Amino acid sequence: MTYIPPVTAPSATPETWGAESREVKSSTEMDKDTFLKLLVAQLKYQDPLSPADPQQFLAQTAQFTTVEKLEEIAAASADQTWAIALNTASTLVGKEVTFLREDGTTGTGVATSALTEPDGIILNIGDEQVPLGAITQIAPVQP
Repeated sequence: MTYIPPVTAPSATPETWGAESREVKSSTEMDKDTFLKLLVAQLKYQDPLSPADPQQFLAQTAQFTTVEKLEEIAAASADQTWAIALNTASTLVGKEVTFLREDGTTGTGVATSALTEPDGIILNIGDEQVPLGAITQIAPVQP
């Protein structure tokens, strides 16, 4: 008798802050649940007289595990990137910064606060809201 290891459901990852900035997958893309449903259907409807090749089954399981782990790494990386950007913004509060406006001109002012938006982190500088990526120079406030 061929041993088939049990299939366990993928572990759920908790929602983390910053997750709203991640892209939503298209409904046409194959996800973990779809893969598991196809795998279960394949096992359910296989011909008992010619069962699936165990090596092929093992390869499919390994591919699924690899994709799942890569998704977890990508999510962790996105969370770390978000945390680093937020930390960077917090260190700029109270500093004099120079930034590039959308029209190509530069501005200078003291960063008074930072806020998170779905598209990124925004610094309040005077009466302007400036994306973190637009900062070109940082200096201590001159007394």
